[in-house]
Amino acid sequence: MESIYYNESETINIDDIKQVAQGIREGKLALFPTETVYGIGANALDENAVKKIFIAKGRQSDNPLIVHISNINMLEQIVEDIGEIERKLINKFWPGPLTIIFNRKSENIIPNNVTAGLNTVGVRMPSNKIARTLIELSEVPIAAPSANVSGRPSGTNVQDIIEELDGKVDYIIDGGSTAIGLESTVIRVVNQKIEILRPGKITLEELESVANEVEVNKNVFERVIDKPVASPGMKYRHYAPNTKCILVYSKDKEKMINKINEIANSYKNVIVLGTEQNLKNYIAKNKLNMGTTLEDVGKNIFTLLRKADKYKADLVIIEGVGKKGLGLAITNRLIRACEYNLSLIHISEPTRLDVI
Repeated sequence: MESIYYNESETINIDDIKQVAQGIREGKLALFPTETVYGIGANALDENAVKKIFIAKGRQSDNPLIVHISNINMLEQIVEDIGEIERKLINKFWPGPLTIIFNRKSENIIPNNVTAGLNTVGVRMPSNKIARTLIELSEVPIAAPSANVSGRPSGTNVQDIIEELDGKVDYIIDGGSTAIGLESTVIRVVNQKIEILRPGKITLEELESVANEVEVNKNVFERVIDKPVASPGMKYRHYAPNTKCILVYSKDKEKMINKINEIANSYKNVIVLGTEQNLKNYIAKNKLNMGTTLEDVGKNIFTLLRKADKYKADLVIIEGVGKKGLGLAITNRLIRACEYNLSLIHISEPTRLDVI
């Protein structure tokens, strides 16, 4: 396994990336940073190489992968029926943390194991310079799910994931901590309407600037058991630490704090993940600071979920953040991390984003 390290301020050594790109063309696996989370990448046109991703992650074969590209020519080679709204989304949000579900080419240039046998494929163009350079030098699109063992919190820095992925990939490119910390927003366009399949950094409110109608797929907050899904992150246990978790949220801060303390009193050894402004109000001995803003929480949450496991607690109690803006994506991840173990205290008439 070859490792390449970059500090955030360092200039990329093209010769280093060329070596990894050559490996991608030869069917090898590379762990690399994007602006969202780290990915495990393989040549998206090579069925055998893609199989190695599923083996490395222990990933179910009916869970589709996202294909990463570096230019529009790559997109046009693998998909068809790029509509007006999709082009507006591309112009506004690419390169960046938005994955768009397209109809794949009927010639099946993209192998079935990338798409879980579906006729659609999720594609995005990352803005991270290392990721873009790797794709450009590979000269092939790269299929890449998040870098973690399936079910575990996604990797936002190499240190969090190196132990579980050591020996399972051929190359590791360490580009420091990722900028966003949450996986990309995944959308598809149906009848001129944008449907959010997985929320992310690109919010519902931002998408409404492109299309008159934007809705959140009901499976963003519901279990999917026995039907195909077009996006990763919808069907299986995701983002979860080994320790049991519960998510607590109320619009009324005092009621939420009281509920968290009530639950904490029922266990000998608990750890609370809370925002900086509320952390001092929790009675638990062990507390981890999620940060002040939603951006802080999004960037920190996966690392904190992994850190919480080290306390060997009986329960991890997580303070919820609501669902406006980036909160929609954070809540989606936390609900799945807690495996739908929730305590939701509503004190007013719920809106369409308050109901789970």
